[in-house]
Amino acid sequence: MGFVLPASFPRASSIASGGSCWSSKYNINNYSANPHIRTLCHKTWKINKEHCVMISSCHNLKHYKSIEGGSTPQESVRKYAVNATSGKSLEYESQDGGPKRLRESIKYTLDIFYRFSRPYAAIGAALGATSVSFLAIEKLSDISLSFVINGWLKVFVAAFCMNIFNCGLNQLCDIEIDKINKPYLPLASGEWSVETGTIIVASSLILSFWLAWNEGSWPLFWAFLSSTLLAVAYSVDLPLLRWKKSPLLAATNILVNTGVARPLGYFFHMQTRVFKRPATLTRPLIFCISILSLFFVVIALFKDIPDIEGDTKFGIQSLSVRLGQKRVFWICISLLEMAYGFTILVGATSPFLWSKISTGMGHAILALVLWYHAKYVDLKSNVAMQSFYMFIWKLLWAEYILIPLFR
Repeated sequence: MGFVLPASFPRASSIASGGSCWSSKYNINNYSANPHIRTLCHKTWKINKEHCVMISSCHNLKHYKSIEGGSTPQESVRKYAVNATSGKSLEYESQDGGPKRLRESIKYTLDIFYRFSRPYAAIGAALGATSVSFLAIEKLSDISLSFVINGWLKVFVAAFCMNIFNCGLNQLCDIEIDKINKPYLPLASGEWSVETGTIIVASSLILSFWLAWNEGSWPLFWAFLSSTLLAVAYSVDLPLLRWKKSPLLAATNILVNTGVARPLGYFFHMQTRVFKRPATLTRPLIFCISILSLFFVVIALFKDIPDIEGDTKFGIQSLSVRLGQKRVFWICISLLEMAYGFTILVGATSPFLWSKISTGMGHAILALVLWYHAKYVDLKSNVAMQSFYMFIWKLLWAEYILIPLFR
């Protein structure tokens, strides 16, 4: 089996054109008639018992990568090999690489979007919407296909889009800081341009409001409007804004945004639009707002511990900058342990035995796990602090699973 590849090189022509070292008057038997042609073509083709490989326009072989390398065209000619027994020409391999390159491109784009969405926050937003949606259930008959499609699914998608907006806006405003603290983020690393980030952030915001408007849900609309204004106040560097510079304002902002406004919006949406009930502050909802508020205060304080270098350079006076990483770390641990103690006591007042057991045992286990991990953290390592920050988010995810069990 043989392959003829004259078209693979610039200036190569057809066999009959005479523009290459192989033409109609030079064939395998008489190519040695001309010494120049013999010298040129000896380096460009090889004949063995079963295969014939001919490569023309030797001066252009520098455009090809050889299998073993080669710094000169002559070495490339000697080392470049074509597997004639594979049954595939280079043309075929080029076409076959198209789908592979497309898959790699899609995979790369998804990886960038994954990092842009801050996956731990995206998972938290999805679990939060799910947890509060199920918290609104009062009896087993409330669980239906309509609840899943018209209730939970729409809240789930809207919450995810709002999370993209919040995280993306913060990254757009913190590009220079993230180059120090989080250089792996797409905008800080330059993998995405500011224009691309802006388009994604704006599209996510518009989609969130469109879902609320299309559903005719005022609770969702007001929740998203509050979340938008708070996100702008937290991140945008304008007079009276950029609340992240102040530890008190930053903690208050995150608490109200993710611990109060959005959970209230999700819960009242389920009550009024899905279950057709009047909007009322129920005992489980009050418990939910209380425990989430404590959790997000801890998250607001702890997230700055690994970022102390960049915050100090850009004048952000976080509590970690003012008090030091070690003190803020143990303040956060103490607050979480207090939150778990509070939930155990409140859970014990439930009129349902299964709720007492599940909330009591669940939070007791989480409190022990938290204390165990906290004792072995290297407080001088930013990597260890970042890892523990991710652990706190996992504790929040576990809390979202326990919240619907409180009655």
